[in-house]
Amino acid sequence: MITAAQVRAARALLGLTVDQVSAQSGVSAFMILQVEGETSATIEPAVILALRAGLEKAGISFVGDGDCPPGGMGVRLAARHDTDDGLRPENLNATNDG
Repeated sequence: MITAAQVRAARALLGLTVDQVSAQSGVSAFMILQVEGETSATIEPAVILALRAGLEKAGISFVGDGDCPPGGMGVRLAARHDTDDGLRPENLNATNDG
């Protein structure tokens, strides 16, 4: 299960607004604020799963307690395989300057 602090950290790391996370995850902005605010409201597990899936799709990897010693729970950017590394400096020239 992910924590409110992990959700806040994930959103901050990605630089996303609540509305952007809502669009990505299908979870209402109000519910995201409820999760992030650690309210006493009961949050359905399906909401947490959808929020987690949306943040993971956006590039977050959740780290559980003890998964990455010596630290505790947290988030990090996941390795991205769909990015273009661009041109190496030695391959730059006037024809590909654009």
